[in-house]
Amino acid sequence: MRYLAIDLGDRRTGLAAGDDVVRLVQPVEVLQVPRGPALLDALARAVDRHGPDALVVGLPLNMDGTEGGSARSVREFGALIAERTRLPVHYQDERLTSFEADERMARSGRTHREKRELRDALAACAILEGFLAR
Repeated sequence: MRYLAIDLGDRRTGLAAGDDVVRLVQPVEVLQVPRGPALLDALARAVDRHGPDALVVGLPLNMDGTEGGSARSVREFGALIAERTRLPVHYQDERLTSFEADERMARSGRTHREKRELRDALAACAILEGFLAR
């Protein structure tokens, strides 16, 4: 099964693709679109481009593992994505994925701007890797 992972942000949303056979995950793009109807449109186009069978959305849990307002907001937006794309949506704990993305880029030689533009897609990679590992 092929998955598209989504690291949902207020202004930038990172995407990563992978599958459960080879378990190879790669960053695919960062959508520079604020959350709302325009992001739903952009995600629908990304689904058309990448052809996943299902979506994995990062769930921003509190550090103690509970769900707060941010998690509820992501679940609500995830329901809209599922309705729009007609694909199943799975949720995966996204705690510390941005930190992991920063660690992956620490000695990459990229500029601060290049790192900022890639961070969200790498966080989506970490989300999908966590999902596939469960």
